[in-house]
Amino acid sequence: MTEDDVIAYIAALEGVVVWTASPGDGSPEIAWGDSFVYYSPDGTVPAATQPFATIVTKDYPDDVSSQLHRPGTYRVNVHAGKDAAARALAQQDPGGAAGQPGRSELAAADVLRPHPTYGRAGWLAVINPGERTGAITCALLRAAWDSARSRHQRSS
Repeated sequence: MTEDDVIAYIAALEGVVVWTASPGDGSPEIAWGDSFVYYSPDGTVPAATQPFATIVTKDYPDDVSSQLHRPGTYRVNVHAGKDAAARALAQQDPGGAAGQPGRSELAAADVLRPHPTYGRAGWLAVINPGERTGAITCALLRAAWDSARSRHQRSS
């Protein structure tokens, strides 16, 4: 999957707004080129809501383990929730044999893993989803969308 494929998949879901930070929009320069995914049926970026997914294209000062500085490398981050994240990781590694990933494994493409910074909060990450993780990435994005939609409907 390319970055554009991921964005097209999630943008096709009802009520989704994908906002890509760029110069002149008030976002910090470090975020330029990164995309933030919200459930917002009115089509605007909600002011008081966190995204349910992000697509980042570069390393951040406190998050360099994914080595996103490599050409063509991006990372999909999805808020799955703690329980769903644990289930998804267990499905990818049923016996738990992988243990703690080594430094180079943290930058491996097409591997589902806890988000390097927000994993304890139920966020998952995949660098360049492909043959092994494309389907689970789409399923996680759809589940995160459904959860965001449900939260929005309860608060309306």
